[in-house]
Amino acid sequence: MRIRHSKIVLLALLIAAIVAVRLSPLGSLLTFENLKQNREVLVALVHDHYGLSVAVFLLSYVLVAALSIPGAVVLTLAGGFLFSTLQATVYVNIGATAGATLAFLGARYLLGARLQEKYRAQLMKFNKEVEQNGAGYLLTLRFIPVFPFFLINFLSGLTTIRLRTFIWTTALGIVPGTAVFAFAGQQLGSINDLSEVLSTRVLAAFVLLAAFALFPAVLKRFRSARKRSDG
Repeated sequence: MRIRHSKIVLLALLIAAIVAVRLSPLGSLLTFENLKQNREVLVALVHDHYGLSVAVFLLSYVLVAALSIPGAVVLTLAGGFLFSTLQATVYVNIGATAGATLAFLGARYLLGARLQEKYRAQLMKFNKEVEQNGAGYLLTLRFIPVFPFFLINFLSGLTTIRLRTFIWTTALGIVPGTAVFAFAGQQLGSINDLSEVLSTRVLAAFVLLAAFALFPAVLKRFRSARKRSDG
């Protein structure tokens, strides 16, 4: 009973923290306009204090990813502008994966374990599907950056998907989108709006990547259905 009460308290504190952050001015600071206006100051800071700048950038991204703070795209653009495309891709990947993992573990500890225990029988078929094809589904969602990042983290924590599977699919799946936005950050002076980054061709490429990730699961289901019909 004491453990259950502590989880309720932790969940309430987490919700309060997310709400407080969203209502605070922090989210409004991470905007495309602010990034363009302060780019010279930011470049000077990185030049003079590179190690500290990387540490602050990583910590900021972990917090943004873990608490669903608006501004992840702007941070990625900033990474591409302040560092190089490759360096920004690596730094964003580390920060985003770490933040996503914290959100995943929080959801699993606070709600997921209880949910799985209470509805074990009802979730049996779903859990089997997740065990067999969960990696492909997660990769598909990660490859298309229009799906809400925090929502994927939270819902994944409610399933039985393994932690290591969640980590590697997140780290791999966000690479294409991260690289695109980091490269766009290098061209910050010529970009006037975020919509210019996600062109139709770029979105089509993400959808194609997602289709490749999802194809093995679809093929497996097709073969299983065919075997049942033949039998």
